[in-house]
Amino acid sequence: MPRGERRPADVIGNAVMVAKIATGEIENITTKDGRNAAAVSLGRMGGRARAAGMTAKRRKEIAKKAAKARWAKHPAPAEKE
Repeated sequence: MPRGERRPADVIGNAVMVAKIATGEIENITTKDGRNAAAVSLGRMGGRARAAGMTAKRRKEIAKKAAKARWAKHPAPAEKE
């Protein structure tokens, strides 16, 4: 099943859903690759919209936390004297 698509688990419910999509009663909201079109569009603007609502201080705190987490995964090798 394509990612992001919610279909009824039972056979009859799935058949009804397919029939409604085929007759145009409801709109199939998935993209060509199977993702939910609304979620894709929100995902594109998500980071910018989030950053626009934050202060510079808050963005800096988040960036420091992310950098610390990255370096914790792969610590820098100790320098030899």
